[in-house]
Amino acid sequence: MARRSTKTPPPDDAYEEKILDIDVVDEMQGSFLEYAYSVIYSRALPDARDGLKPVQRRIVYQMNEMGLRPDRGFVKCARVVGEVMGKLHPHGDASIYDAMVRMAQPFSMRVPLVDGHGNFGSLGNDDPPAAMRYTEARMATATSLMTESIDEDTVDFSPNYDGQEQEPVALPAAYPNLLVNGSSGIAVGMATNMPPHNLGEVVAAARHLIKHPAADLETLMKFVPGPDLPTGGRVVGLSGIRDAYESGRGTFKIRATVAVENVTPRRKGLIVTELPFTVGPEKVISKIKDLVGNKKLQGIADVKDLTDRNHGLRLVIEVKNGFIPEAVLEQLYKLTPMEESFGINNVALVDGQPLTLGLKELLEVYLDHRFTVVRRRSEFRRSKKRARLHLVEGLLVALLDIDEVIRLIRSSENSAQAKERLMERFSLSEIQTQYILDTPLRRLTKFDRIELESERDKLNAEIEELTRILDSDTELRKLVSAELAAVAKKFGTDRRTVLLESSGAPATAVPLEVADDPCKVLLSSTGLLARTAGGEVPFDEDAKRAKHDVIVSTVSATQRGEVGAVLSSGRLLRLSVIDLPRLPDTVAAPTLSGGAPVAEFLSLEADEELVCLMTLDESSPGLALGTAQGVVKRVVPDYPSHRDELEVITLKDGDRIVGAVELRTGEEDLVFVTDDAQLLRYQASQVRPQGRPAGGMAGIKLTQGAKVISFTAVDPAADAMVFTVAGSRGTLDDSVQTTAKITPFDQYPRKGRATGGVRCQRFLKGEDCLSFAWAGAVPARAAQRNGTPAELPEIDPRRDGSGVSLAKPVAAVAGPL
Repeated sequence: MARRSTKTPPPDDAYEEKILDIDVVDEMQGSFLEYAYSVIYSRALPDARDGLKPVQRRIVYQMNEMGLRPDRGFVKCARVVGEVMGKLHPHGDASIYDAMVRMAQPFSMRVPLVDGHGNFGSLGNDDPPAAMRYTEARMATATSLMTESIDEDTVDFSPNYDGQEQEPVALPAAYPNLLVNGSSGIAVGMATNMPPHNLGEVVAAARHLIKHPAADLETLMKFVPGPDLPTGGRVVGLSGIRDAYESGRGTFKIRATVAVENVTPRRKGLIVTELPFTVGPEKVISKIKDLVGNKKLQGIADVKDLTDRNHGLRLVIEVKNGFIPEAVLEQLYKLTPMEESFGINNVALVDGQPLTLGLKELLEVYLDHRFTVVRRRSEFRRSKKRARLHLVEGLLVALLDIDEVIRLIRSSENSAQAKERLMERFSLSEIQTQYILDTPLRRLTKFDRIELESERDKLNAEIEELTRILDSDTELRKLVSAELAAVAKKFGTDRRTVLLESSGAPATAVPLEVADDPCKVLLSSTGLLARTAGGEVPFDEDAKRAKHDVIVSTVSATQRGEVGAVLSSGRLLRLSVIDLPRLPDTVAAPTLSGGAPVAEFLSLEADEELVCLMTLDESSPGLALGTAQGVVKRVVPDYPSHRDELEVITLKDGDRIVGAVELRTGEEDLVFVTDDAQLLRYQASQVRPQGRPAGGMAGIKLTQGAKVISFTAVDPAADAMVFTVAGSRGTLDDSVQTTAKITPFDQYPRKGRATGGVRCQRFLKGEDCLSFAWAGAVPARAAQRNGTPAELPEIDPRRDGSGVSLAKPVAAVAGPL
């Protein structure tokens, strides 16, 4: 029997269509605006606070959550991409991996955020990166600064695309990442294109703005004169850079770094060592071959790419005989990507809105964000410490009358009654009482009470310090400035990009033809001065020795800059680098045979000699010097530019400087050697820096009649040695030297400043003093008084052993440049 349905049939109009009339123009406009906003806010433009696009921020945050820190092992990039895509980024894996690859490329970012292992592509994308299943990655060392203190309520979090996870709206960013690494992206109706900058320069500008909020653009540009690209090169067009720093938009040109060298005995060539940003050698070679084939470029004989992992970029363009290399180079700049334009468009998100920002605005947005981060971090830490202090104080109250506490607990019916009785008896809070009940009996000893009192005092001091920071805007600014300075000190690097005027002349207004390129100024043991063609000086210990090849002092400079010359009388004279003779571009073993005597550049008085060269940079750790009477001094860097002559120490009568060295880190060991064979070694930090007029302090304790003959600074982590030569008083000429020896530097223990040191050589018959001594890094070279090379003896591990006879007298020793 069939059952009849009891359901009520639907009304006739239930299936009628419901159609809304919508203007297609309004619908398209609304949909397009929604899409445009999504692209602008969620994809293409960086946030001005941390300088990251959403995909970059999600990669960094997820790697931090995965524990992929620099001290951990590498993991497959596919794993990182999968975690980011599955939890945070609702787009394809290709976009995530592309962003991750760029963050690992040292030629794309000034401070890479990903430490890549494998093929992550090449300059110009001539060699594309390997697939994500082959490459590995972890966080770079500097990336931890981007997420530092993120778990201390420093930034806001928002739900991810499906609401199941939380992601930061912006990272804490302990340095101005947007300016340092730049950014590029194309949104809907707008785009951003920002060049990288030098971390140290940007931090210096930010710190100045913290101290002087009303600073103008001209002042800030003294700290940030222009971009500092990862690939180096030369920026041409400073007016466009200034426009960009003022309005957020500007244009400049980037030129390759090229030197003219002899590539064959009869042919010159153009050696390209740096290319414009994002330009690869394959693109340049292809363009040159096309131009030569179409007869639009003449004078090119051959092009070779000799780039390798050890020497970096090296593109050799051979020039035909009869053509002027400089003229060919101008044509290459004009017709090939060896000169490219870069259009700055500083568009970034500020409070979710895309704005075009100048240099000062970019720094202000970052600093406001950093002030908020540090303030929230301090509040979080203070609340944590207050909560802990509350527990410690409660436990201390219980320990004062522990017998009563135990009696109350034992006599209670249950834990709830015990809690109520303890709260009533000792006026404790519920949290304190519960903590007391949860504390094991082994924590109730007399020793633990002392520990708790110590912890209470420490917590009170820390809370007071945090409160002082939170209550004072000045203290907050000082803290942010100090943290930025620490970042710059740890991760700052030298400038790679040279800034030139649009005419090709160096950036300064001095009308000289030589570009203000980095170089080295060298001083030989024979008193010859010269400058190099580039910023690096090769040192080949196996190369054939030549006369005047012992370089006793080296200083970094620029071709049109100035360096300081420290004299034995305590004077500091300025020395113009451009006046010095220039060494050949390539020298296997640096020799100053083509140099010029010191007397041609400096007016020396009688019995006055040049001790060392130094930079005049007031950001250096300063100058350390030692005198014959055992005085040591560290000079505070303070060298007014309007004075050509300064005093770096006030010497006592009859005293003179025997050694001076410009410290690199301030962590070096200072080494004195006296003529009675005593050596004293101690850390430079034991010597307090003093102003220039000061007379120094006691450096080494001398015996009656003894004097210092050598003062140097040695990196304790380097492989170093001590070289001494024994002689006889009254016959200290080089020709009558008797014995010498070399001892490993680590054989000499550190002693306190102003002590006597330890013996460094045992005298033989006829010897009663040291005629020469030197301590420094190896490999070292020795020379006679006229600069002729001399051989050093074998190493003797005994620090107080006697020496061996020398084949030739030694008057000078120097280590690597």
